[in-house]
Amino acid sequence: MSELTRSQSFFIRHEFAIRRLHSLLGIVPLGLYMCIHLTTNASLLNGTETFQRAVYYIHSLGAALPLVEWGGIFLPLLFHAILGVWIIKTGKSNLGSYKFTGNKRYTWQRWTGLIAFVFLMLHVLHLHGWFHFGPWLAVMKPLGFANFYPYNAASSLAMAMDDWAWGLFWPAFYLIGVWATVFHLANGLWTAGITWGLWISPSAQERATKVCVAFGVLLTVIGTAAWWAAVAPGPEEIAQARETENEMYEAALKTGLVYDMPEKRYEGEEAIADEEESGEIDAIIIEETVIIETEGTDAGADETDSGGDDSDETADADSDE
Repeated sequence: MSELTRSQSFFIRHEFAIRRLHSLLGIVPLGLYMCIHLTTNASLLNGTETFQRAVYYIHSLGAALPLVEWGGIFLPLLFHAILGVWIIKTGKSNLGSYKFTGNKRYTWQRWTGLIAFVFLMLHVLHLHGWFHFGPWLAVMKPLGFANFYPYNAASSLAMAMDDWAWGLFWPAFYLIGVWATVFHLANGLWTAGITWGLWISPSAQERATKVCVAFGVLLTVIGTAAWWAAVAPGPEEIAQARETENEMYEAALKTGLVYDMPEKRYEGEEAIADEEESGEIDAIIIEETVIIETEGTDAGADETDSGGDDSDETADADSDE
């Protein structure tokens, strides 16, 4: 028996702990971050100032921001997603034989998990480009990726959503992605309670179902509001938001709320590109001298007149003495 145990994979030997870690990370920090993220984006409905102020507070972390993103978001997401794919591959659904609601939710949980993973990966690529080094961004930006600027949050978000396929692809993609992710989280809360033994009896599971459904409906409303706030602005609203953001940036820079990082501004990015381009071009200034030739008679007359003026000035000087 011990030889069989040793021959088993690491996951099989530690399945109890790994599954609980998988469900826990799906709630904290990923589920918690998703609630905060959607609520922050929905605050755009209250105006550019509210949304931009929230983004400023996030980016005021400065050099610590990448540590928070990787430690609290990206690494837990990768672990949760990779393990989720393994569970999907090894799990067996009996939905074809038994049309129970629980079996349907089991299947929907797996499919929405895959949709959510693809959505989140493309979402990060679309707005942030995955990586922040020059050669990579030089390729991604012309393709319509990495075009979100934190210091011009509302305007750059709306512009990014209006790209591709006459502005139709990204809004549809985000709406489906947000709804699938919300379902995956709300239903995942219910299954996590089963995994952790929080609700085992039928009555406890019924109460938990009502709570998770209410939570899912509320988060769907918030997520849809966040989606609408990003896709609704037109050119005039975007221009107005850009003006407000620039005014807020100057004030935030003076108070020390934000750091002077031109790459996080829409205009700053263009200024950097213009400086790089102008540095490669040498300016050549050519002076032209225009010579006008006059006729000899006119020149002689001018000399006579000038001589007369000099004699008059001399006479005036003598009389003064």
